[in-house]
Amino acid sequence: MGYEFTREDVRYLTSEDGIAALAEVDRLELSTRTHLADIGRVRARFADRSGALVETVLLRRRAVGKIDGGRHWLFTDDALQQTTPSSVARRRADRVAGRAVHDVTCSVGAELSALVGVASTVIGSDLDPVRLAMAQHNVPGATVVRADALVPCTRDTVVLADPARRAGGRRRHDPAALQPPLPDLLEAYRGRDLSVKCAPGLDYDALEWPGEVEIVSLDGGVREACLWSPGLAGAGVHRRATVLTADTAWELTDAEPDEIPEREPGEWIVDPDGAVVRAGLVRHYAARHGLWQLDPRIAYLTGDAVPAGVRGFRIIEQLKYSEKALRQELARLDCGVAEILVRGVDVDPAVLRPRLKLRGSASLSVVLTRIGRTPVAFVCAAGVRA
Repeated sequence: MGYEFTREDVRYLTSEDGIAALAEVDRLELSTRTHLADIGRVRARFADRSGALVETVLLRRRAVGKIDGGRHWLFTDDALQQTTPSSVARRRADRVAGRAVHDVTCSVGAELSALVGVASTVIGSDLDPVRLAMAQHNVPGATVVRADALVPCTRDTVVLADPARRAGGRRRHDPAALQPPLPDLLEAYRGRDLSVKCAPGLDYDALEWPGEVEIVSLDGGVREACLWSPGLAGAGVHRRATVLTADTAWELTDAEPDEIPEREPGEWIVDPDGAVVRAGLVRHYAARHGLWQLDPRIAYLTGDAVPAGVRGFRIIEQLKYSEKALRQELARLDCGVAEILVRGVDVDPAVLRPRLKLRGSASLSVVLTRIGRTPVAFVCAAGVRA
């Protein structure tokens, strides 16, 4: 659990003395190797301010690559863990461009920062006075007030919310255990234009959300689900996958066609991005790129070409899966290193890999899945990006 900041800490850290002290502490390595010695130096120099200074420097270092300008922000540990990456926040801000927006759980201001200059008016509120003070420092262009997210205090605004899913570093999975509870939040803003950031594992089918559910991935990892009320949803869209990388951004929705052929495996296997899988848009993705499924119930796709920028696995051999048969085939192909991908069969790659007794020189990929009820192994050239 991280250092417990106070409003007095925030006042100090944003003062001339605090800014100079942070710069001094930031010159220290603060690694595992030097931790004790560095902490001793900070305590000797700054006494009771040392905890706030060291924690802020470490949090700012962790924020690099996640939050634009994060080396100058103030955070708490829990806030940084849940803070929306800037690239994701910017994508959401684009969808409400030109509107007046109220982030009712603004925390330290990541969403506010993306909204400034995009939305016509930017308001942030939170119950935590420390995080509010941090948000005011981090995003001076937003209006920040203390308010309960479950008590509407603005009119004619798009409402953004990000219920807390962490406490003391632990995740909460029950929607009713979030802060504020998701059912209460949805009821409080019923009939309003509303966007709610949720955990990607949310059972949104059970939620029976009437608008759009957007699943967002960043650099290959699924980051969040976002609920968009009907007034903010795309026309005819109930599911959307948004895929963000350092170089590209693209979207796929259930308003697109999903008709695909049934064929034998092609030359390549493609594992769709996790956002596509979580959003239930595997067939739509296949239709867009001229692919088809290995099996109708499995998310692996196949085809004779790989979509641009996507990693594909060129099939060398296909065999009915057994551990013995796979071991023999990999030995025949002189395999010494195997990447193992599994979907639809009960196999643990970490357990299987040493039992394959790989001693060759080639690097290959193995895709374990099933076609119908038959477990199948595809031995492939090492995955390559088109």
